[in-house]
Amino acid sequence: MELWHRFDTVAWYVVALVLFTGSLLPAFQSQGTMLGGMPPRPFDALAIVAVAFQALPVAVCRRWPVACLVLVVLGFAVDQLRGYHSFAGTALPLALIAVGAKLERRRRVTALLLTAAYVALVLALSQLGPGESPGEYLMFYLAVTLAWGVGTWLRSVRAAEADRRRRVAEDSRLAERTRIAGELHDVVTHHVTAMVVQAEAARYLTAAPERLDQSLTAVGDTGRRAISDLRHLLDLLNPDYGTPGNGTGGHGIADRRTAGHRTPEHGTEARTPSVGSLLTLVEQTRRAGQQVEFTEEGTPTEPTGSADLVAYRVVQEALTNALKYARGSRTSVQVHYSEREITVEVSTDGSGARSGSPGGSGRGLAGLRERVDILGGDFSAGRRTGGGFVVRARIPAGSPA
Repeated sequence: MELWHRFDTVAWYVVALVLFTGSLLPAFQSQGTMLGGMPPRPFDALAIVAVAFQALPVAVCRRWPVACLVLVVLGFAVDQLRGYHSFAGTALPLALIAVGAKLERRRRVTALLLTAAYVALVLALSQLGPGESPGEYLMFYLAVTLAWGVGTWLRSVRAAEADRRRRVAEDSRLAERTRIAGELHDVVTHHVTAMVVQAEAARYLTAAPERLDQSLTAVGDTGRRAISDLRHLLDLLNPDYGTPGNGTGGHGIADRRTAGHRTPEHGTEARTPSVGSLLTLVEQTRRAGQQVEFTEEGTPTEPTGSADLVAYRVVQEALTNALKYARGSRTSVQVHYSEREITVEVSTDGSGARSGSPGGSGRGLAGLRERVDILGGDFSAGRRTGGGFVVRARIPAGSPA
């Protein structure tokens, strides 16, 4: 863009120089626009001034279009009234295009002033020379109006392109905020739900110190896992997060290695939950008191793209809802891998002490549906016949992240 701007600026300087020098060449003298029928006059000092007023301002018409147009109109009027008819008169439509494209305010006032100036020029030419038919004057007026219209069209095209870029930027920001909100929901909701369930269970274990210690240990492990995932998410949002001196707590390289971010050996890697970590997710849910049956069939293909991450999020959200709304219910997690897709099914039988609507508020499920749809898969969530809730997803493998 900067290179094009420089080229455009140099081009206008070249045009101004060509108009000025070309108008002074004997072969091009009296070969320009002839308005009003004034007889040709040999060039003199005033002709050079008129040519300069018309040609040279073109060099700066992009920066000062109105000033350029005023000078060009003055030079054109002298040119026609004296009968020089120089080649520099070509600058008039160029200046009109520049003003039409650049002028943001008082466009109607400028158009009226130009029309008034043209009428005054026509009246002066009618008094000094033989004059022309009204049709000739009208044709010239329509020609300069067309030049103004071209500039106006260019301005509207530029404004439409700027508006399109603004809307694209706004849509991109909205999509990014939605994606970040989905990640925060997936990470925070699951871990915090598990911690709440484990902390509530610990209140009733004061008579069993060993079980109380296990429950509190599980709470601490879950909290540390939540912190690790949040650090990863913050690293994606701000690559400088956690470096010493940036005011984020001074987390060092060791913390990043633990969280799976950057290492000197592997460079920058996007840390995502692997399919193998599904078992860890299931174990965490079991420690929170949920009865979970876990079944894996097949072997994941390489590469799976973002299918494994989406499968992980489906299981994570379904188990979170089971903890919140069907605590203690028997829950089944079935994951099947094939060459082309990953299928996930998570179901609860609704027999727990807090059986309700495992669909939750719907925000998490809506985010899952969107993720699966983007990859070209199928997603469904609803009540089972006979009670309980089931979440199913078919995720094409190899889809780009």
